[in-house]
Amino acid sequence: MSEKEKGYQAHETAVIDEGCTIGAGTHIWHFSHIMTGCIIGENCNLGQNVVVSPGVVLGKNVKVQNNVSIYTGVICEDDVFLGPSMVFTNIVNPRSAVVRKEQYVKTLVGKGASIGANATIICGNNLGPYSFIGAGAVITKEVKAYALMAGNPARQAGWMSEYGHRLEFGDDGIATCRESGEKYRLENGQVSKIS
Repeated sequence: MSEKEKGYQAHETAVIDEGCTIGAGTHIWHFSHIMTGCIIGENCNLGQNVVVSPGVVLGKNVKVQNNVSIYTGVICEDDVFLGPSMVFTNIVNPRSAVVRKEQYVKTLVGKGASIGANATIICGNNLGPYSFIGAGAVITKEVKAYALMAGNPARQAGWMSEYGHRLEFGDDGIATCRESGEKYRLENGQVSKIS
């Protein structure tokens, strides 16, 4: 079947197993492996040496940089960015001699979230929409929407706009994104967009 008929493009070195779903406009680059039972949305971009395991769901417009393995149990909503060599886990207590395939833990990455290069996401810790995980951070707990996380273990270092700029809240609890002009409210430890 031609790329036009498939609706997506894959480099000749990519391995696409039978029984996966790949949306139109998606690009899959060198040496990547797309496994049976995964779902990849429209207009995604999967870089070199990416593995998408069975049962994984990637929404529309997900960008996966080089050397990322997305393991069973991971769901990424639309517009997620996965930086180079970032890591997901799916077993809390792995041992080579103990088979725990029935114990995979789910991790949800909310719409618009960004995960920086070499960050590690310990399974079962969901990332809120538009959260921003700094390069090298190790996520060991749930992450709020719009939260900026950094360090090992990661701690919240602030808040980010949907355009990826740090939000500075005034005494009135309002911040404005310097690029989009959109306004955000901080109330009871939660951020929401108000315009």
